[in-house]
Amino acid sequence: MIAASNVTLRIGKKALFEDVNIKFTEGNCYGLIGANGAGKSTFLKILSGQLEPTNGDIIITPGQRLSFLQQDHFKYDAYPVLDTVIMGNARLYEIMKEKDAIYAKEDFTEEDGIKASELEGEFATLNGWEAESDAATLLNGLGIDTELHYNLMSELKGSEKVKVLLAQALFGNPDILLLDEPTNHLDLDAIAWLEEFLINFDNTVIVVSHDRYFLNKVCTHIADIDYAKIQLYAGNYDFWYESSQLLVKQMREANRKKEEKIKELQEFIQRFSANASKSKQATSRKRALEKIELDDIKPSSRKYPYIDFKPNREIGNEVLTVEGLTKTIDGVKVLDNISFIVGREDKIALVGSNELAKTTLFKILSGEMEPDSGTYKWGVTTTQAYFPKDSTKEFDCDDVIVDWLMQYSDEKDVTYVRGFLGRMLFTGDDGMKKVKVLSGGEKVRCLLSKMMISGSNVLLLDEPTDHLDMESITALNNGLIKFPGVILFSSRDHQFVQTTANRIMEIVNGTLIDKITTYDEYLESDEMARKRQIIESDDI
Repeated sequence: MIAASNVTLRIGKKALFEDVNIKFTEGNCYGLIGANGAGKSTFLKILSGQLEPTNGDIIITPGQRLSFLQQDHFKYDAYPVLDTVIMGNARLYEIMKEKDAIYAKEDFTEEDGIKASELEGEFATLNGWEAESDAATLLNGLGIDTELHYNLMSELKGSEKVKVLLAQALFGNPDILLLDEPTNHLDLDAIAWLEEFLINFDNTVIVVSHDRYFLNKVCTHIADIDYAKIQLYAGNYDFWYESSQLLVKQMREANRKKEEKIKELQEFIQRFSANASKSKQATSRKRALEKIELDDIKPSSRKYPYIDFKPNREIGNEVLTVEGLTKTIDGVKVLDNISFIVGREDKIALVGSNELAKTTLFKILSGEMEPDSGTYKWGVTTTQAYFPKDSTKEFDCDDVIVDWLMQYSDEKDVTYVRGFLGRMLFTGDDGMKKVKVLSGGEKVRCLLSKMMISGSNVLLLDEPTDHLDMESITALNNGLIKFPGVILFSSRDHQFVQTTANRIMEIVNGTLIDKITTYDEYLESDEMARKRQIIESDDI
């Protein structure tokens, strides 16, 4: 059990949290949600002891071990992968190193023998003999090949380091597990593995995530941060959303009835207060009126952007024809003779763990990269807007946001351009921020403004949900669902893919799997089973 007792955190004059009292108990998984800036990550840091509150206490059941997902991806670069995972149980790792130092001594004394015996006993109690195999199981489940387990962390790619740090947090069956955005940079297979792990985890979990499907799968409770308070709801994310909306609706209905009663009482008092025969009734109603209090309904601090892609022209029957596309990068054939035809009603999701293949295809179709061989042809009625996975070049300038977006607008009118920025929550002086200093989420919202202002009827989006908060993901999801044109996109957000796509493509070993189906149906299909067999045979 871990609990916050009267926790307050002030940053300057602003109270990020005020007198928060909440208890997280064993056997439950709590999704910590709230608007950007509400303090989700900060609250996890307070719970983990990385940050001291201004007032109040964090209470943990004595003897329980707490583990949290590290955010510094370079902290363990000097250590082997397996050691990094085992460090998740600091005491076990300390014992292992202490044992090694004793056994390495040339002048092994009786005192050393006694100490070694004590360490061996504690080592066995902590399941030390299974430590390496347990760590390897976690790594394999998250998609880190066995051949990498003895490499230094510095030799791994960024996405691989994320998985190792996640395995570290999960290692050794911690009593309390704190996870801040654990699905970031994970492929959908790794996310599915993590979902099953947490569903079967018996201890206390508190997780921050923008992935609605993930929260629905793993959470037994939702802790909602709003207005410096945390409100606890039983159930998953969808249940929280329905419950919170129902609560507001009920409060509004109760207020409406109270307002009707207030009006009725006021009219009676006004009509009969001067009437001697009715004066007692009027006085009674005055007392009743004084007792009526309207519920204080605060609007949520969440802000939803308005995303609406409106094509300037209707798309024709000929959209895109791809024939024999092949591309080799660093000696690896990421695309191998790929061919497909896109129809005018297609909303295509590129899925799977091969990030390089997906991004390469997007770059070729957008004209950013040339294939080694093969061709592609866009229909004459099509206009394309492209959202790149890496937008560094887009923002490598000294422009302010308004000027940056103006260059992509046919209508050179500041008010017109600011209208698109306003939809994406850039209001007032926000439009005068320099684009090079924007956060990841702000840059994504700028790129989406650029796509909206283009009026294109084909959208190419490579991982647009990265860096977005849940409100922006929901708005983008809804915008794509109602978009009348063609979409080719990739995303690690399961619900986003399931609700948007009507066609699924996956590139495995350079070749294309192409199914007209929903994402959930694709995952259950025979094609998916065959794909997994191919991957497993390649690993042998």
